[in-house]
Amino acid sequence: MSHGSRRTTTSTHEETALGRAYDGRLMRKLWPFVRPHRALVLLSLLLLVAVSAVQIAQPYIVKVAIDEYILTRRAEGLIALAGLFLCTLIAEFLLRFAQLYVMEKTGQNVVYDLRTAVFGHLQRLPSSFFDKNPVGRLMTRVTSDIESLNEAFTSGLVLILADLVKLVGIVAILLWMDWRLALVTCAIVPLMIAVTWWFRVRMRAAYREVRRKVAQLNAFLQENVSGMRLIQLFGREQDNLDQFDAINRQHRDAELTGVRYESAFSAIAEMLGSITLAAILWASGWRILAGATTFGTLVAFIEYASKFFQPVQQLSQRYAVMQAAMASSERIFALLDTDVVIRSPQRPRRLEHRPRGEIGFESVTFGYAPGEPVLSDVTFRINPGERIAVVGWTGSGKSTLIRLLVRLYDVWDGRITLDGTDVREYELADLRRAVGVVLQEPFLFADTLGGNISLGDPRIDDQTVRAAARAVRADRFIEAMPAGYRAPVLERGANLSVGEKQLLTFARALAFDPAVLVLDEATASVDPETEGAIEKALDTLLTDRTSIIIAHRLATVRRADRILVLHQGRLREQGNHTELMRHEGGIYRALYDLQTAGLADV
Repeated sequence: MSHGSRRTTTSTHEETALGRAYDGRLMRKLWPFVRPHRALVLLSLLLLVAVSAVQIAQPYIVKVAIDEYILTRRAEGLIALAGLFLCTLIAEFLLRFAQLYVMEKTGQNVVYDLRTAVFGHLQRLPSSFFDKNPVGRLMTRVTSDIESLNEAFTSGLVLILADLVKLVGIVAILLWMDWRLALVTCAIVPLMIAVTWWFRVRMRAAYREVRRKVAQLNAFLQENVSGMRLIQLFGREQDNLDQFDAINRQHRDAELTGVRYESAFSAIAEMLGSITLAAILWASGWRILAGATTFGTLVAFIEYASKFFQPVQQLSQRYAVMQAAMASSERIFALLDTDVVIRSPQRPRRLEHRPRGEIGFESVTFGYAPGEPVLSDVTFRINPGERIAVVGWTGSGKSTLIRLLVRLYDVWDGRITLDGTDVREYELADLRRAVGVVLQEPFLFADTLGGNISLGDPRIDDQTVRAAARAVRADRFIEAMPAGYRAPVLERGANLSVGEKQLLTFARALAFDPAVLVLDEATASVDPETEGAIEKALDTLLTDRTSIIIAHRLATVRRADRILVLHQGRLREQGNHTELMRHEGGIYRALYDLQTAGLADV
C-alpha cells in the first residue's frame, strides 16, 4: 500500500469514528464545565417539559370545543373552555420566557468557565506551542469557537431536547385519539430519520471546514494588520489583497457548501411535512364520511401535524448549530488536551528568600527542531553578582541560553542550575520572578504607563514604580505627560517612541527586583544618548546582582567581568575584553575588528 493510500485510509477511518462516536466523547469532555450549573440545567429541562405540555394541550382543547360545543350548538361551557385556552397561551408565554432566560444563563455560565479555562491553559503552554500556532487561530478558539458552543446550548442541544419531548407527547396523544390516523401521520418518520442521518455527516464536515477557514482568515488578518506599516512601505497592498481575496473566497465557498446542505434538508423536510398533511386530509376525510372519527379530531390532527413537523423542519437549523458546535469543540478540546510539558514539579522547591544568583550550565544541549541542536554541550558557571556578557554571530544560540534559563523551553541533555539546584525543581513562578528579562523588542499592554511597569502586581506599589522609572531615567518623559504615570498607553505602545518603550521595559524588570537581570540586546533599539543614560543607571542597578548581557554592540560589553563567546552553538572562548583581545585569530578578536571596521553586526 502506498503512503498516500495509508493517509487516505487513516483519514477515512478518523472521519468514520467522528461520525459514529466522537460527539459523545466531546460532550463528556464538556460535562465538567456543565456540572457546576446542573441545577440550572435541570430547571431548564423542567420548564421545557412544562412548555411542551401546554403547547400539546392547546389543539386538544380546540378539538373538544369543536366536537362538544360548536358542532352541537351548545353555548354553555364554551366560554370556560375559551378561558382555559387563553390560560394555556398565557402559561406558554410565561414558561417560555423563564425557560429561555434559564437556558441562556446556563449557556453563558458554561461559556464563561470554558473561556477562562482555555485562556488559563494557553498561559501554561510552552513557547514551542506558540511557535507552531498563529495568533489568529488561537483567537478563533477563544472567541468564535467557544461562542459556537454557547449556541449549541441555547439554540441547539436544549431545543432539540425540547423538540423530542414535544414529539413524544404529540405521538402519544395522536395514538390515544385515533391510532389509525396516528400511523398515517408517523409513516413519514422513518424516511425523515434516514434523510436526517444522510445530511448529518455531510453538514458536520462542512462546518468543520468553515471553522478552519475562519481560523485562516483571523490568522491572516492579525498578521497583516500588525504589519500594516511594512506592507505600505513596500507597496504590498495589492498582493496582500489578492491573498486575502483567495482565503476569503475559500471561506465563502465553505459556508455555501454548508448552506446548500442546510437548505436542501429544510426543503425536503418541508415537502415531507406537506405530503403528510395531504395524507391526513385524505385518510381522515374517508373516516369522517364513515363516521369513524370527528371533524374536531381532524382539526386537532392537522394542528398536531403542524406542531409535529415544525421541529422536524427546524431540525436542519438545530443540526447546523450542533455541527458547527461539534466542529468547534473538536478544536477547543484539542487545545485543552495539548500537554503542558513545562510545568512545576509535583513537589517544587520554593524560593522563600531572594536567591544568591549563582547560575550553572552543565553540558547543555538543546534545539528547536528534532535532530537540529542549537546549543551543544555548553558548560559554564556564573558567580553571584557577576556581570557576564554573551556574544557571537547571529544564530549562535545567545538568546536560547536565556529561554532555557527561565524555562520557556527545557534542555534536551544536561541541566541548568540556580544556586546549585536544577531549575526544573523550582516552582515555575518563583523561578521566573527571580530572573528579570528585558528583550530587544519591547512589548507594552494597552494600560497606563505605571500599569505597564507594575503589570498589576499588588506587591509593586506606586513608590516602587516611580523608583524604578527614576533609576532608568524613564521618569523624564513620563512626568512630562499631563497624566504622568496614569497616562494611557495605546495598543503595543503606538503613542511612544521605541526608546521610551524600551525604558519602560527596563523599569518593569527592575520594579520586580530580580536576583538575576538579563538584557537580551536590550539597548539595540535605543539611540546612543538614551543608551548612554541607561548604561550609567545600570552601573548602579547591577551592583550585587547577577547579570547577563547579550549585545551585538561589543562596546556595551567591554566592562563585563567575563565575556562568553558562542560559535555554532558551542562555547568557544571566555574571559574579559582584554584577555580575549590578546588571542590573535580568536573569534572575539575577529568580531571586534570587523565591528570596529563597520563590517559586522552580531
